[in-house]
Amino acid sequence: MKAPERKETHPHMRTTAEAAHRSAPLAEFPAKAGGSAALAEQIECWLDDAKAEDVITIDLKGKTSMGDFMLIATGRSDRHVGAIAETILRKLRSQGHGRARSEGMQQRDWVLIDAGDVIVHVFRAEVREFYNLEKMWSAAPPVDVLAG
Repeated sequence: MKAPERKETHPHMRTTAEAAHRSAPLAEFPAKAGGSAALAEQIECWLDDAKAEDVITIDLKGKTSMGDFMLIATGRSDRHVGAIAETILRKLRSQGHGRARSEGMQQRDWVLIDAGDVIVHVFRAEVREFYNLEKMWSAAPPVDVLAG
């Protein structure tokens, strides 16, 4: 019996087995010039231009493998939340980050934008207060007591 042929994958994609073995996401975003810190700084400027309120940036390095930075911002209404998110997505795509994905655009209470190593949350004030992501993600990373 002939062995099945191995399918070719996209150069930036890993097979499920490779991703599990390397503890890495299945799809990775190619690195852009300046890295994730520069992108987070740029997004912070775009949020400011869109009149987002209470913008904070949280450094996720050492806390999780899902990204390097998280930005959290507030919109004054559901329409403002949607407009902020649409602006960020449009600017990301115009800067070559066409793989950025979003969730929550229908309800516009909380829109999540995943730009690879930078994650953006845009909330209505009440929703942001309820979920309080700043408190959860701003905490210091846990100390590995077994490391000695």
